[in-house]
Amino acid sequence: MKKISLPLFIALLLAIAVSDVLAVTASEYAVVINLSGRQRMLTQKMSKEMLLIANKIDVEGNRANLKKTAKLFDTTLTGLRDGNAEMGLPATEGRVILKQLDKVRKLWDEFQSVVSEVVQGGSVDIAKVAQLNLPLLKNMNTAVRLYEKEAKKATGKSAGVVINLAGKQRMLTQKMSKEMSLVALKHNTDDNKSNLRSTASLFDRTLKGLLDGDGDLELPGTKDKAIRSQLMVVGDLWKEFKPLVERAAGIDAKGVSKDDLLQMSKLNLPLLKEMNKAVKMYEQLEQ
Repeated sequence: MKKISLPLFIALLLAIAVSDVLAVTASEYAVVINLSGRQRMLTQKMSKEMLLIANKIDVEGNRANLKKTAKLFDTTLTGLRDGNAEMGLPATEGRVILKQLDKVRKLWDEFQSVVSEVVQGGSVDIAKVAQLNLPLLKNMNTAVRLYEKEAKKATGKSAGVVINLAGKQRMLTQKMSKEMSLVALKHNTDDNKSNLRSTASLFDRTLKGLLDGDGDLELPGTKDKAIRSQLMVVGDLWKEFKPLVERAAGIDAKGVSKDDLLQMSKLNLPLLKEMNKAVKMYEQLEQ
């Protein structure tokens, strides 16, 4: 049997190492960052749906939506860990990310019990929804950041930052809706009004940064005409949504009117939908 020279052996080892690092392609990482980022939004969408039920807004419609949202979150979480060809998700192999996903799973199991109670027709435990949704959101966000760093290391591209922050905008539409619902329910009113102001400010700043750049947010802006046009659509919807948020979050505001709550329930989903279209456009740039 012919011996392999040391330099050739080292070269083969390097080739194997590189192939392992590049096992997930740039386009696959774009899908992973998009869908893991969408999980953040789903934590807030479920919370909003439960709190709208508590506010007696389209109870049956929101109960049906909650069931679908919870199923999508669960399926995606499993897909991120073990892979899902239909979703375009490769299995996660990095030990640090797997450990983080397991942490998310544990938090999800606890939150899911609250969701299931509502889906089955039970009452909404407002305090538990308010308490449990943020740790789930925070730890899902940590997983997204880990994917983003891994993608940058493996591909040498920084597109993950833009997809991450564009995707985060989807979450912020639902987080504002959740916070507005909590204010309407008079749950920790001052804290939720303060949170609502901060969430709205971040959404506004990030939208501008996606368009024209923001160094602190690491956003380069975009000259892509189609994406700019889509972000303008988002901006027009934001102009309608923003006054509702400002009235609810006002320091001297006494509460949230029923009309404003109804308007929020109607406008938040088109805002989410159009922001999601923008995220998909960023993802497709990596195909």
